[in-house]
This record gives sequence, structure tokens and C-alpha cells, in this order.
Amino acid sequence: MSNSHHLENSVELPASVESAFDWHERPGAFDRLKPPWETIHVTSRKGTIRDGDRLAFRIQGLVNQDWEARHEGYIKHVQFQDRQEKGPFASWIHTHKFEPLGESRCRLTDDVTYELPMGQLGEIFGAGLVKSKLSAMFNYRNQVLAADLARHAPYAHLPKKKILVTGASGLIGSQLCAFLSTGGHQVSILTRTTSQEPLYPEILWDIKTRQIEKEKLEGFDAVVHLAGENIASGSWTLEVKDKIRDSRVRGTSFLCEALASLRSRPQVLISTSASGYYGNRGNEELTESSLPGDGFLPETCVAWESAAHLAVDARIRVVHPRFGIILSPAGGALRQMLTPFQLGAGGIIGNGKQYWSWMSIDDVLYAIHELIQEGGYCGPVNFSTPHCPTNAEFTEDLGTVLSRPVFIPVPAFALRMMFGEMADALLLASARMEPARLVEQKYRFEYPELKRALKHLLGVR
Repeated sequence: MSNSHHLENSVELPASVESAFDWHERPGAFDRLKPPWETIHVTSRKGTIRDGDRLAFRIQGLVNQDWEARHEGYIKHVQFQDRQEKGPFASWIHTHKFEPLGESRCRLTDDVTYELPMGQLGEIFGAGLVKSKLSAMFNYRNQVLAADLARHAPYAHLPKKKILVTGASGLIGSQLCAFLSTGGHQVSILTRTTSQEPLYPEILWDIKTRQIEKEKLEGFDAVVHLAGENIASGSWTLEVKDKIRDSRVRGTSFLCEALASLRSRPQVLISTSASGYYGNRGNEELTESSLPGDGFLPETCVAWESAAHLAVDARIRVVHPRFGIILSPAGGALRQMLTPFQLGAGGIIGNGKQYWSWMSIDDVLYAIHELIQEGGYCGPVNFSTPHCPTNAEFTEDLGTVLSRPVFIPVPAFALRMMFGEMADALLLASARMEPARLVEQKYRFEYPELKRALKHLLGVR
């Protein structure tokens, strides 16, 4: 008796068959499509989707799984295949088929044939779980692909841009590079160390020694500056606070000095900031015109934004996205919350009344893209959704999506004992940000509602 399984999944896409196929052939496609609830690390790449191209990656979990795939069956703008050469399945062949539905629409069909390992035992214990996981994965991929293509479509008539990204290995940077490159833009990264198999061209810099390959900075249309020390990596000793501040202030100042000295300067610099600018403000609605708060984070954010003055003086359009909580299970606050919530040990933080401004990782990418493309943005821009929940509301929605009880609170005193000053500044502080500039510019949120965003990011139907 054959243990072969067949899965077919189709989605209509808001793009021509050529645009949709080319999207898959560019660097970053795999990174945009891998489900964020899985911990997946690419170990080697050769090419993209043409015959003979290869991809190897590791799926981390209770048992790590290594997967090696070889591409074949390439027919440009028609189809391509990936075949598992090593991995968790006994066999796996995935055919991606593209069918035109008109000038600006097409259908993508994922046709997968696979066999489970361990014969009949694998069938008994694994068939239902695998089917469920594949369904969640393809549902996620369809949503991301359709949304990404739709976000690039309004600018399809414009020349593609040459874009430099710092902090490209971080939560936002890695996904931003993937989103921009699959949209056809030429992405390079500014980095302290080189990679053995770089996916994007690399330019070296070192803030401490003030070294930078300045000649390679010429001719970029846009620069997105995301680099900075992780503010939640441990207790805030004086040394840690100096690293947090210096990595942002000195790094931004050094970068802007280099950009201002170029013959061919970028048109726009997206230099990030954070909701920490406002400090702990209770129920106060905070727009971009609100004054800064008091304390380490507000003072750091003020200096951070001010450090871009050399770029402003050089007539580069400078925009400061003030990030709230970036929602993704791949990193940040949501990743830290998932394990206790999945174990049924989740609960409110402190009294739960503090406002948690958040934005889905996808909306962060789309909004940054809009800041680059639309000249009407300048100065600070709050990166948050229009309806800001309290921590208690956030907690309740996460518990509902995960189908887990929420009844074990984390008292403020315990957080202060563990994290000191950082607890008050990050976990217990209330910042009710309103995205006034995005709303004014008619930015369309992909995920304005928390439950919907969580379901998408966690693969829950």
C-alpha cells in the first residue's frame, strides 16, 4: 500500500504572472515565506530556483531537522520545483505552478507530493499533524506573498531603487532586506563583519574605529538605519546603558557624517527611533508632536534622533520611525511571551493597565517601504496601530488565540527584582502612541487588529 500524500494549494495573486514568478527568483524569497513560528536557519545557498540551485536549512525544535533541497523543472514564468535530497520526509517534491489570469492577476498553485518516514508507524502518528502544519504554512505563505505583491504594485512604474540597510541581521532588518529585494530593489548591507556566503552585497564599517568604505556608499537612493545594541539583553548596568546609547547616537552621527560628505547622496535616510522617546505617560495619547518624557530611554531617543542633524543639513530627507512593540514570534516581546503562554502560565504584567503600542512585522516593512517611496514623510513617525491595547487586553487576546488560560500575573516587584530599571522602562511603562502621521498620509494597515495579527503570525486559523 502506497503511503504517498498529495497536497494542492492555490491562491490568486494581485500581479502579473511575470511579476509573481520573478518575485520568487530574487534573493530573500525563502526568508519572506518561511513561517515565523518556526525557528529556521539557512546553512547554505546556491542560486535561487533554477535547475541545480540548492538550499540547505535547519529547523530547530525538540529535535533539530536538517533539510537540503535541489531545484529542478524550471520553466521561466511557468513553474519550478524543489526536491528534498535530505530531510524529515521519506520523499518530497514541491512544484510551484504559475497561471496568468490577465495583465495584473495570476494564480499560483503549490503541488506537493510527499511520503512520511517510518512507514506505517509514521502514517499512524504523523499524518494528521503534518497535514495541519503544511496547511498552516501554505496559508501563511499565501497571505504574505499576496500582500507583498500588492504593496509593491503602486510603485511598479517607478525605477527600482538602490537601498542600503544597517542592522540587516536583526528581526526587522532581515525581513526588510527580503521584502525589498523580492520587490526588485537592489539591496546592500552595511555590516561590521563579512559573511562567507552573503545574500546581499556587503559594505564594511566600524563605529568604534570610525572606519567605513565610504567610496561604496556613493549612489544609493535610500538608507535604512536599524543598527543598535539590544536594549533587552540584560540588566541595565552603567556599562550596558553606555553601549545602548553609544551604539545609537555615535553610530547615527558617524553614518550621517559619511552620507553628508558624498558626491551622490541618498534622497532619504530612514533613521529609527522608539516609543521610549515618550517615557511612561499613562493614558495620555501620544502623537509625533508630543514632548519627550523623562529618564534614560527618552534622553537616549532624543539624542538618537538629534544625531541625524548632519544628514538634515545636507538636505537629505530624514524620517524617524518610532517603533513600539514589533510583533513577531521570531523575536522581541512576543517570542519571549510565547513559551509561558503556551504552557498555560501566561498572565498580565504588573497591574496590566499600561498601554502597549504594537505593530505587526509586516506592517513595519510596508510602512518603511512607504516612507522610502513617499516624499511627504519627514521627521518622526509613530509606528503603532490605531487602537492601542493595554497589557491586560494584549494578554487576553494572546491567550484567546493560543487557546490557553491567562491567570498567572507577573507582579511589578518581581520584575524590578529581576531587571531593575529596565523593568520600569520597558515592561511597566505606558506609551499610548497614536500613528497620526501614518493616518494623515492614508497608510493602509495590513493588520490593524491584534487578534488577526496574532493568528497570522502564529499560524492559527
